[in-house]
Amino acid sequence: MDKINIFENIVVDKNKEHFFQLLQHDNVRVEKIVSNGQTTPSTDWYNQEENEFVLLLEGHAIIEFEDKEVELLKGDYLIIEKHIRHRVKYTSNNEPTIWLAVFY
Repeated sequence: MDKINIFENIVVDKNKEHFFQLLQHDNVRVEKIVSNGQTTPSTDWYNQEENEFVLLLEGHAIIEFEDKEVELLKGDYLIIEKHIRHRVKYTSNNEPTIWLAVFY
């Protein structure tokens, strides 16, 4: 079994986010997401079929819900229950925003 560092393969790409699937098992999926200023278009909403635990490893982000905004800084985490409409309003563009997302 090889060890892997979560901070390897950090892609700085102002044109798109990068998604790295770290684990897939039964009803659990773990991803590393690297954002560089990307946001969800203001007319779009995520409405997921699964719960999501999201931990901000690096950077700064704002998640917008229909009735509030949640600012995330390094080390902050959030649980987004399935079918709760949300979008990414802001991610740092002067440094990568690195997320660890667990979908279940």
